[in-house]
Amino acid sequence: MTAYILFSFAVAEACAGWYSIDDPVMGGLSWSRVECTAAGTMRFSGVVSLENNGGFASIRSAAGRFDVSAYDGVRLRVKGDGKSYKLNLKPDSGFDGVQYQAAFRTSGTWEDIELPFAMFEPRFRGRLVRDAPPLDLSRVASVGLLISDKQAGPFALEVERIEAWR
Repeated sequence: MTAYILFSFAVAEACAGWYSIDDPVMGGLSWSRVECTAAGTMRFSGVVSLENNGGFASIRSAAGRFDVSAYDGVRLRVKGDGKSYKLNLKPDSGFDGVQYQAAFRTSGTWEDIELPFAMFEPRFRGRLVRDAPPLDLSRVASVGLLISDKQAGPFALEVERIEAWR
């Protein structure tokens, strides 16, 4: 199996440029943070609040350019808290716009999660975009993680690496 490493958090610089985008942008009260750990992982943690019509927290990488067109999907090496998350792939560097999402559930232990590109659905602010073009896998501009779906309370997801696989 061939892999193309997008982010390996064993290298501290891989955390640089990641930032939070939480529901206060729409009036909510959720919050999150992203940090590099001494163990060589990236930790996405915070609290999801359903107050004020909120309910999501997310992080996103700095804009880049990833060509994953020769691969079948994305593999994450993660340790979660038993909650469900989504991986976002964004085809452009703008703040807003359509993102392609695939959901995954964590088990509470370290695991490899494979998300075939066929699982990714175009979404805009949480809603399915039926007439969106297919994701152009030759020009993914950023990668993100999201927790939503009324999962109120504290959360934590540790990520060791994110890679494309074939």
